[in-house]
Amino acid sequence: MTMPCVYLDNNASTRPAPESVQALCACLAESYANPSSKHALGEAARQRLNAARAQVARLLTAASAEIVFTSGGTEANHTAVLGALALRPERSHIVTSAVEHPAQLLLFRHLEHHGVRVSYLPVSASGELDLQRLAQTVGGDTALVSLMWANNETGVRFPIEAALPIAQAQGSLFHTDAVQAAGKLPIDLARLPVDLLTLSGHKLHGPPGTGALFVRKHLKLPALLFGHQERHRRGGTENLPGCVGLGVACELARVELSQGLEAMTALRNRLERGILARVPFARVVGAGAPRLPNTSNIRFGTLSAEALLHKLEGVAVYASSGAACTAGSQQPSHVLLEMGLARDEALACIRFSLGRDTRAADIDYVLQVLPDIVQRVARAA
Repeated sequence: MTMPCVYLDNNASTRPAPESVQALCACLAESYANPSSKHALGEAARQRLNAARAQVARLLTAASAEIVFTSGGTEANHTAVLGALALRPERSHIVTSAVEHPAQLLLFRHLEHHGVRVSYLPVSASGELDLQRLAQTVGGDTALVSLMWANNETGVRFPIEAALPIAQAQGSLFHTDAVQAAGKLPIDLARLPVDLLTLSGHKLHGPPGTGALFVRKHLKLPALLFGHQERHRRGGTENLPGCVGLGVACELARVELSQGLEAMTALRNRLERGILARVPFARVVGAGAPRLPNTSNIRFGTLSAEALLHKLEGVAVYASSGAACTAGSQQPSHVLLEMGLARDEALACIRFSLGRDTRAADIDYVLQVLPDIVQRVARAA
């Protein structure tokens, strides 16, 4: 009997929705003209680009003119941070958290070598942000407060609504990395006046190599790549098929959000309850904090997550031990260490992240095969 393939690594990358792939391929075949060309074919391409931009904007309850297409979340995040510093040249301080995505932390470390002061806010044992500490850290020299909306490893959500006015009170710009939140949580930027927000296509069942940066309309954000495209905010001929695929993915996510996320949450809870019942020493990381409906980070005592994942892959279950950009590293997750886990505990954590294709049968299959795998790894330890 053929084993089912159970993919539970959606926080690393999602399977593109068939509707997104179809729209991308159709655009690639039909709209080969440059959207900046002034002839009829170029205008048709421009119309497709505008329609995709409107779809992304609708997911965020934003205006189309506030959406800048990028190559993904990293470019969008870096454009936001570097642009904010350029807009506030008299300020040289950034406030962020110690559990941001590695790509963001690498940028902040780089900026520290070039005279920018960066404050890294700690998190609690459950992964939550201390708003009082944030208020004590933001000051008159703070150019930007940059906080992820939801953590990619634990799913723990930061209180963006409560953090925003703290930054605004000091005249600081506010950016949120919503790469993991977009498509999983409602985002209403008409009501929540953040200055900058980023999302990534391959995290919400869109094509890889696509992303978007929301720029509040009053901000004259400097370009990272120079050119006339994207209202002079991101040079280079647009990846029109990718943008179209991203737009369709955002539209699908918007419809699914309007129908509620109860089914996804129920599947995640079914997985967690089942594991805890079958593996008494397992623990849910960040269990007491508000979390994404699709993400569950489980610590299996001090058993090797690498060994568990290897055996899970042998029965066609695919999960991960942390951010994909650090996969293969024997170093423990910086997120889990910041939450107070010991090194051996951090190396015993597996992240299961569900997607729109996850079904109850997938969860039941994991619960069927996991206990024996845990026992075999424990005997070998």
